[in-house]
Amino acid sequence: MTTSFPPAMRSRPVYGVLTARPGTGHLIVADGEGADAVTDMIAAATDAAAMLARSHIIYVPGPTGTDRAETLRALGAAQFHRSPSFAACLPRLQKVLADAQMGMQIYVAGTEGVIGQVQQQAMLAGLPWQAVQTEHRGSTVRRVQCVHCKGITEAVRTDPFPCSHCGLNLFVRDHYSRRIAAFQGVNIDAEDPGQVPPPVERFA
Repeated sequence: MTTSFPPAMRSRPVYGVLTARPGTGHLIVADGEGADAVTDMIAAATDAAAMLARSHIIYVPGPTGTDRAETLRALGAAQFHRSPSFAACLPRLQKVLADAQMGMQIYVAGTEGVIGQVQQQAMLAGLPWQAVQTEHRGSTVRRVQCVHCKGITEAVRTDPFPCSHCGLNLFVRDHYSRRIAAFQGVNIDAEDPGQVPPPVERFA
């Protein structure tokens, strides 16, 4: 099921629903339950066979362990690649984007971490972030950058949480940076060191 988020600050990303579009090629990236969004899109496509014949699917298991690689493999895309992590598939993603021809369609579904990083790579390749269709499915864990040391912590579940790089206790803001594909974390006890409220699991 597509995730619905409450209203937040303007920089917070808004996601849609994947819809098959005519294109010279189709780059599809998903993690975890994002596989369901991909299969739903293919099922609704006017000519799924023709789309899959020009599709390159990259899939990464989700942060909670969800692995639906075989479901996507069974679709029969021209190219399918399962990667153990987003970092591991990054060279492949960058190569596909670098070789992209005019008219290639880009789709990404799953967690915000993967969605943001695919948009980030598209922008680095010279494409506008709006060129990437997005749909959120599954875990709501966040990718957070510490505004103090600039380190990024993946799959953050609690607020506040200790930065995995510098150890500061960070409050997770809804402010989001597309340039770095991460939410912002700010030191919560800067004025009163040690006065840190108990962590609450906000992202599952």
